[in-house]
Amino acid sequence: MKNYLSLLFLFVLLSACEEIIEVEDISHEQVSILAPTNNSVLNPSTITFSWQSLEFAENYQLQIATPSFANASQIVEDTLISTTSFGKLLNQGNYEWRVKGLNSAYQTQYQIQAFTIED
Repeated sequence: MKNYLSLLFLFVLLSACEEIIEVEDISHEQVSILAPTNNSVLNPSTITFSWQSLEFAENYQLQIATPSFANASQIVEDTLISTTSFGKLLNQGNYEWRVKGLNSAYQTQYQIQAFTIED
């Protein structure tokens, strides 16, 4: 009887843990960018980067490069945030920015947009 109760307890414990540690796979999802959109031309100021919330993403990784990621002379930002917007003061020039969603087990692909800051 003691073995039966031990097995029953172990089964209940394992069943409860499975629900707790299961993490949604977001690797096939896509972050939807709101602004700045691809090939935008903006004035020098604090640029607000924004995107739609992705269900089951706990954080977002945002990166900004100049003039592009393929030919980066500088990575001007690389940050992990839990919100869906981020402000950054940028000077004149060409930039690319990208964002991806992450949770404790999975991540999406980066979504990349290019923009220019002119006077």
